Amino acid sequence: MHKVIYDTDPGVDDAMALLFLHRHPEIDLIGITTVFGNASVETTTRNALFLKREWDIPAPVAKGASVTIDAARAEREWPAMVHGDNGLGNIEVPHTIDLPLDSRPAHRFIIDTVRANPGEVRLVAVGRMTNLAMALKEDPEIAGLVKDVVIMGGNFYVPGNVSPVAEANIHGDPEAADIVMTAPWKVVVIGLDVTSITTMSRSYLGAMAAKGDGAVKLLDGLSQHYIDFYTHAVDDGMMVHDSCAAVYVVAPELFTTITGAVRVVCGGIADGQTVVKPDGRRFPPGDWDGLPSQIVATGIESQKVLELIRDTLLRA
Repeated sequence: MHKVIYDTDPGVDDAMALLFLHRHPEIDLIGITTVFGNASVETTTRNALFLKREWDIPAPVAKGASVTIDAARAEREWPAMVHGDNGLGNIEVPHTIDLPLDSRPAHRFIIDTVRANPGEVRLVAVGRMTNLAMALKEDPEIAGLVKDVVIMGGNFYVPGNVSPVAEANIHGDPEAADIVMTAPWKVVVIGLDVTSITTMSRSYLGAMAAKGDGAVKLLDGLSQHYIDFYTHAVDDGMMVHDSCAAVYVVAPELFTTITGAVRVVCGGIADGQTVVKPDGRRFPPGDWDGLPSQIVATGIESQKVLELIRDTLLRA
């Protein structure tokens, strides 16, 4: 059984990944931590509580970071055109959800839970990496206690989605991402190289909703705005970015990977770019030397990933 803390900024594709993590029989979802990104942290936390209530998820929710780890960074506008003004595709969501939050901030929840389950916790982080970086800064020893970190973010051999070279989650807090990539723990980077070619059509999701229960019908409803946004890149469908990271937890064999040290560019026109130095490649001395070798996904069996998502979500 995989013990997972899900670090997220719901978010439409975040919601699909959450339902996957909740319903997969080999996953024990032991915590949900929220971060700013697709909306303010107040909104993403409200959304997490809403989905927890609607989908009867027992895992506690802990509210996380509201600003970048480098406080000097300017605030960016929320991507309402992607996820809607409320982060969940503009479906009706109450302003407040009558469920308690965990009393700890997200980074402290991560530290305490990892220390209580040494060597067992897998962090699945699909938003900005701020909470993880804060946890490392407060308690660096947790790097040796986490089983692994699976992130949705970055791009290596394909263009970015917020600049020619940067992906949104990494671009949203590059300093935090660089801290996470270079820490002495195992990081698996599921980026645009694989998520941008893994698309679910409106009709595929609609067929799932027709067959599934209320949870899948809610997911279908909140995904429509997101699918409409993707008309510029996908033929009547959406990229299932965050669910790819969730799938990796239980089916790594569906991915092709390379290994190497990863750095994140912080500042300048390439702000947020992720760069891997593949193991075995020789270069003059540089800023990738002496760092942990991480896992970078470069290929994916997209159809099998979609089928696994469908089969898992239809488990009522």
